[in-house]
Amino acid sequence: MLQSDTLASLGKTLRTSIERQEIAGANLLVLQGGRELFYLEDGLADPQSGRPMTRDAIFRLYSMTKPITATAIMLLVERGEIDLLDPVSRYIPSFGRPLIEQGDRLVPPIREVHVHDLLHMTSGLVYGGEDRAGQHAEALFRELGDRLHGDRPMGTLEFADRMGRGPLAFEPGSDWRYGTSADILGAIVEIVSGMRFGEFLRREIFEPLDMPDTGFWLPESKRTRLAKTVQDDGNGGLKTYEGDHLGVLHLFDREPAFESGGAGLCSTIDDAAKFTTMLLNEGCLGSARLLKPRTVRQLTSAALSDRQQAGFAGWHSLIGHSYGSQMRVLTHPGQAGLLGSVGEYGWDGWLGAYFANSPLDKLTFLFMVQKRDSGTLAVTRKLRNLVFAGL
Repeated sequence: MLQSDTLASLGKTLRTSIERQEIAGANLLVLQGGRELFYLEDGLADPQSGRPMTRDAIFRLYSMTKPITATAIMLLVERGEIDLLDPVSRYIPSFGRPLIEQGDRLVPPIREVHVHDLLHMTSGLVYGGEDRAGQHAEALFRELGDRLHGDRPMGTLEFADRMGRGPLAFEPGSDWRYGTSADILGAIVEIVSGMRFGEFLRREIFEPLDMPDTGFWLPESKRTRLAKTVQDDGNGGLKTYEGDHLGVLHLFDREPAFESGGAGLCSTIDDAAKFTTMLLNEGCLGSARLLKPRTVRQLTSAALSDRQQAGFAGWHSLIGHSYGSQMRVLTHPGQAGLLGSVGEYGWDGWLGAYFANSPLDKLTFLFMVQKRDSGTLAVTRKLRNLVFAGL
């Protein structure tokens, strides 16, 4: 249980962040053992109209999509349909001729990219940068954006094929770098399952877990619940942001051709809680079992070698953590910049959606906000510090 002084501090901390115009509004949910300990909503879902934040507000998850994509991969691994050491070229042939930058030349790497590399961001695929791999990714995302509203939008499989035709940032498995790996995993799910990635997620994850408000687009009846995105206005306030990003349609107003396994889903805090509780329960929620306990333990474990960890260590806000299956994993709480327990795992998104599961505490922390370039905000750390300290 959380004590009354902790509950009061949670409310005050969130209200202060809103009054300072750090965020416009948010939903906060804390569960322990699958039971709700605390829920709080505050602020506005739409600052322009004055629409208040509500519990059924829908949020763009962005990178909080990634753990769901990793779960889809592990479903197929558990069924014997994917081997994590399969070369990606078995599913997407363009990955069969990889090149890496070596000085001013492009040369073949020692081996191809494996599914395992995609799962743990050790593939050499990136989101951008000054090297040739980064330039290729940036150019592909520009084209993805240019075609997003046209009559020839780029699809999930075309994006994966085109990404495979570009250079890698490093030898597969030799380093860690955040990038487009989860988007390629989504394409692999589509190829192996024989159905669109979104349809696979709906049938295999969202329907069994009763997550009706989670998907790659929203029917008209639900769009009024989509929270607006804000950004800093440069004068200490906030203004509305409405741009598309990473090939994701900001309005979620039609079924997209590109179903991004790295960024494309939207959800509510209660839908997200069903997914996170399933993981904390080692694969089951109520009568639904998605994965077996051993599979979930693998999915939620740190996976980086010492050499790969050196690349991840550059992410300063995640000091004390490692990484595996599209999620951070807390390995050294004493080094971390927040309170937590060994084995805690989770991820966040570009607009601030955030979750953490702590198996040791049987705790789930969920925070939903929509602010450009957020990731993990200072207020997110403040709120979770209050929760962990108050347990």
